[in-house]
Amino acid sequence: MYKLIAFDAYGTLFDVYSMGQLAEEIFPGHGAAFAVMWRDRQIEYTRLVTMSDPNPAGSKHYLPFWELTIRSLRYVCKRMQLVLTTEIERRLMDQYAKLTAFEDSLSVLMKIKQLSMSTAILSNGSREMLATVVESNGLKPYLDKVVTVEEVKLFKTSPQSYQLLLDAFKVNKEDILFVSSNAWDAVGASWFGFDVFWVNRQGWPFEEIGNKPKFEGDSLSKILEFF
Repeated sequence: MYKLIAFDAYGTLFDVYSMGQLAEEIFPGHGAAFAVMWRDRQIEYTRLVTMSDPNPAGSKHYLPFWELTIRSLRYVCKRMQLVLTTEIERRLMDQYAKLTAFEDSLSVLMKIKQLSMSTAILSNGSREMLATVVESNGLKPYLDKVVTVEEVKLFKTSPQSYQLLLDAFKVNKEDILFVSSNAWDAVGASWFGFDVFWVNRQGWPFEEIGNKPKFEGDSLSKILEFF
């Protein structure tokens, strides 16, 4: 039995691609492609920041995830030749701040707490944006801690980012089950030494590097079958 179930936030508890609906309203015919490219560029920027200066004291290139999200948005609009006004940027970022949780996120967290295990988020997100999205979806009462890489200024999949969970809860690696829908995150967490549950909603094959996660399911709620 694990002592801590730690969740990635964006893509795992909260649906980053739900932005496509608003994007389609603003940019008809481009919503789905826009949402995918925005997410991909956002993650690419986190990797550039971390890989270009993987200093244990923090990358000199570090920018908060919120800022990287804005800059990713601006890039994608230029790339897709979409007009991004100040008002459109505000609408999209306001929506991002309050992303919709997946329908089973709340129920899963509630059940885990009933089993007397600790719960946490470990995310690239900045403190303020995580606080907003957690509060807006009613998840706060069921999370013991929200841990952000802001503390080390190195994004996942740096070892320092996963170490934050050990520092925050004073548990051993084997006491933690890490949950993510992002295969790259699952690889990084597994390499660090965590057991991993991969939420594979799309039914995709796992990456060709790294160990296959110990657990896998097509929804977040499938995690409850393993307790």
